Amino acid sequence: MNRNRQIVRVSIVGILANVLLATFKAIVGWAAGAIAIVMDAVNNLSDALSSVITIVGTKLSERPADRKHPFGHGRVEYFSAIVISLIVIIAGTTSLVESAKKIIHPTTPSYTALTLTVIIVAIGVKLLLGTYVKRQGKTLKSDALIASGADALFDALVTLSTLVCAGIMLIWNVNLDGIVGTLISILIIKAGLEMLASPVGELLGSRISPEFVAQLKETALSFKEVHGVYDIIVNNYGPNVLIGSLHVSVPDNMTAREVHLLTRTMAEKFFEKYGIIMTVGIYALYTGDTPMARLQQSVLQAAAAHEGVIQTHAFYYYEDRNLITVDIVPDESVENDQTFAETMNTYLHEQFPAYHFNIVVDHNYS
Repeated sequence: MNRNRQIVRVSIVGILANVLLATFKAIVGWAAGAIAIVMDAVNNLSDALSSVITIVGTKLSERPADRKHPFGHGRVEYFSAIVISLIVIIAGTTSLVESAKKIIHPTTPSYTALTLTVIIVAIGVKLLLGTYVKRQGKTLKSDALIASGADALFDALVTLSTLVCAGIMLIWNVNLDGIVGTLISILIIKAGLEMLASPVGELLGSRISPEFVAQLKETALSFKEVHGVYDIIVNNYGPNVLIGSLHVSVPDNMTAREVHLLTRTMAEKFFEKYGIIMTVGIYALYTGDTPMARLQQSVLQAAAAHEGVIQTHAFYYYEDRNLITVDIVPDESVENDQTFAETMNTYLHEQFPAYHFNIVVDHNYS
């Protein structure tokens, strides 16, 4: 079963669980004449909305690429997760307002055996549902499912707090309903904001994990012709669509046909192993015990020793202009690229006065 079908299946489970719980509450509330329980049943029907949003988002994300969206519609999933996160935040804010009202104008709640039974059943169902949906969301890497599962767990938490307050009220006749509700509401709002950060980050372009970077480098270096890996960039156009690029340094004596074969084979490997549509760029590496190879090593080492430098690569010598270009990745202390490039130009020219330099300031995207 493919990923999208699994997400839809889990969401259907969420809808059915909320509908069944709402039906149970409605029947019990109608039979007992308890309007509060009936209204809570309506609330459970609205909880099914997050699962519906997940299904709609998943279906829309399956739409194929077109002229306007050449990388497909996979990012629709992130919008689904954002909507669900906003629902959680709105629910938490509403709960906060109502809880604050209870602190200012406290009321004495009335609990019956029927009410407590409904509360206990609701807690059990929501805990099972939330745990299942959130776990599946992490397995399937679906922010929408994770948010939907968290929504159900928060419902269970709110209902559990109601049960705790009921117990305290019945045993010690102390009303903590408003205070506990306020604390839980703040917790829900905080969690909703944290849930919102993940899909928003994906849409803005989050940095890929160091572990993934290490895997990509290891795969590139597994080719015997590759002596270094640089400038890794991976863009996410949905959980199933990754577009990336990187540069590798290879011996300067490789022919164009050999380079062609290498880049084609590497691209196939990255797609097969990681599902990334990868563009592979080439840097020529001077080889052998030659004056230019020794100059290359000396320049790169000198540049790397300068303060604020993380990495140096892409050495190239233009004979007609007596010009050396070097790509340099600065650390976070460097705030002005132009000033940094000028400083490095001056520094390297002082170290190697026979040559002119042009520094290309790269950035660490991975």
